[in-house]
Amino acid sequence: MERNNFIGNRLIEWYLIHKRDLPWRNTRDPYKVWISEIILQQTRVNQGFEYYNRFIERFPDVGSLADADEQEVLKYWQGLGYYSRARNLHETSRMIRNNYSGIFPPHYESLLKLKGVGEYTAAAIASFSWNLPHPVVDGNVFRFLSRMFAVNTPIDTPKGKKVFTELAGELMDPDRPGLFNQAIMEFGALQCVPVSPDCSSCPFETQCMANASSSISVYPVKQNKTKTQERYFYYFHICNGNYTYLNQRKGKGIWQHLYEFPMVESDIPLSWKELSDSPAFKQLFPSSENIDFKLIIDQKKHILSHRILYVDFYQVLLPSESNLTFPYLKIRKDEIDHYPTHRLMQFYLEK
Repeated sequence: MERNNFIGNRLIEWYLIHKRDLPWRNTRDPYKVWISEIILQQTRVNQGFEYYNRFIERFPDVGSLADADEQEVLKYWQGLGYYSRARNLHETSRMIRNNYSGIFPPHYESLLKLKGVGEYTAAAIASFSWNLPHPVVDGNVFRFLSRMFAVNTPIDTPKGKKVFTELAGELMDPDRPGLFNQAIMEFGALQCVPVSPDCSSCPFETQCMANASSSISVYPVKQNKTKTQERYFYYFHICNGNYTYLNQRKGKGIWQHLYEFPMVESDIPLSWKELSDSPAFKQLFPSSENIDFKLIIDQKKHILSHRILYVDFYQVLLPSESNLTFPYLKIRKDEIDHYPTHRLMQFYLEK
């Protein structure tokens, strides 16, 4: 117990000196804590900072978010990726408004019932807003604890999650759980970094078991490696005078409800002849005579969590006498910024 108190106190001492000044650390409003934690999932702090400020300015409380249209919420989220996070935020804000009179339930177990709120996020809201003793265990915490105690249990297993949550709970200062959680996460983010940490400046240099055995790079241990799948996307920016066409993704997936140009998808790379001979292309363009196809972006690589995409963008100029019709949303070209789109579309439009 004495050792645990030493580690917890030392983390807090380090944090009070080295912590970054971030807007969500200057509030105990559970709504703002929630928004920051969801934004920072899969997003670097320096990128999330601007999104957080812009999001909070437009949606300062649960009510304003709940009253908004989903398309507007997605537009403010545009560029962050993992759009299910934004859809869950919107749906949960309505649940809080309708079921909890617009007030966040101040209990860990109640927070877990909210859509998109898992153990990590519930612990963050509970500890940062109400100083409740629930350890927050993220990638930074996994890394620090696994190195500090040379824990070989894989972090991507139920057992690993349990082991590290219990270990973080043992180190937590029961009187300052929120401060402790901030400290241990910040320590992993700034000091105990994934690659080549500066162990000589670490306050735990002589206590760290991984450092003592020169095995820093071994930790944390993972059992399962994510399998990636390669896909090939061929987008068509159809220009029909002052108009173009957008397709809204309806199926489940990370880009659900976002807009994009009509496209052909393949699990193998296609030459132009293979692409233009494919059934999907012929369904899109039954007659391609007198249509000008111009390759604008060739083999743009885009990495997602489980997929690697290779993307081509074609500009398609229809002749003025064309009578082709498309089962897509027809909009003026200058209206495209009104629709939420994913990062690949933004990349093309910025070109």
